[in-house]
Amino acid sequence: MPTTNNSKKPPSRHMSRQMSRQDELFNFQQYLKVQEDKLSTRERVCKFIYDPATSQFFGRTGSSWSKIGTFYLVFYGLLAALVAICMWVFFQTLDPRIPKWQLDRSIIGTNPGLGFRPMPTDNEESTLIWFQGSNRNNYLKWVDNLNKFLDKYYVPSKIAKGNGQIKTCTQSDYPQQGEVCEVDVRDWGDCNRDQFYMYHKNSPCIFLKLNKIYGWTPEYYDDPNNLPNDMPNSLKDHIRSINNTRDRQNIWISCEGENPADKEYLGKKTYYPKGLQGFPGYYFPYLNSEGYLSPLVAIKFERPVSGIVINVECRAWAKNIKYNRQDRMGSVHFELLID
Repeated sequence: MPTTNNSKKPPSRHMSRQMSRQDELFNFQQYLKVQEDKLSTRERVCKFIYDPATSQFFGRTGSSWSKIGTFYLVFYGLLAALVAICMWVFFQTLDPRIPKWQLDRSIIGTNPGLGFRPMPTDNEESTLIWFQGSNRNNYLKWVDNLNKFLDKYYVPSKIAKGNGQIKTCTQSDYPQQGEVCEVDVRDWGDCNRDQFYMYHKNSPCIFLKLNKIYGWTPEYYDDPNNLPNDMPNSLKDHIRSINNTRDRQNIWISCEGENPADKEYLGKKTYYPKGLQGFPGYYFPYLNSEGYLSPLVAIKFERPVSGIVINVECRAWAKNIKYNRQDRMGSVHFELLID
């Protein structure tokens, strides 16, 4: 029977040479590790910064740093160029004056809010207008507040740019392309800066503005026989007193006390521009034209009862302005307190 040779073949000379090199490398690494362990922390840091044995600084040789530096310079340079090209292409699709998303597709939607001035500056969450007509230092802070807000109306050239043309508009003469309607400060009557907006006489003027929504066009309550039931009777009478249908194309404004007691304490009111009581339709739609200024309604509270906080709600009236008192939709709330 043939015999089977189970003895292992001795390793070849080539394999022995490889194993010996590996052993030498391993032993050398172990030696370096032992030498490394003997170094102090300061010596390790100095060796990491610059190792004279290998001419390495921060773990790399000069040629290694140059190669990796060149790679990242080219890589981030191309990346920056790609981002710049993408941004350039993106901005070519945008118009600086026309928003991409409008009306229902925009974040602010189609229901403009109502704002008031002056607003308290010492507490952003407060809506209390509290002053003393007999104390000049006290009421002047409210006057200064209004002066800052109305400065661009008194000096419209501060916001005029480009070739925007300002014209005096009427309900029969709407602005054309490139034109904007003038807001005449003389229409504010007693509510002007020369008379301190009547704060020194305890008859404060409050200015109302409608928030701008690009492309929004109001739907008017211009039919005196089709007015909402919750509209104040005084406003209904005012609308019915206007004979021309076109002159009724306004966003109407009403300011009332929130509660029966507030209505009694608030007393008589005068709206400016006189005979209007609202925002004329020729200011809409807002198209972000050069020199455009939002129309304002000034309300002079003739003689509010002093020493009592009076809750006031002002509301904008148009068929496509939704109203909700709790969410302050289509209206604005503030308090008056006269000492």
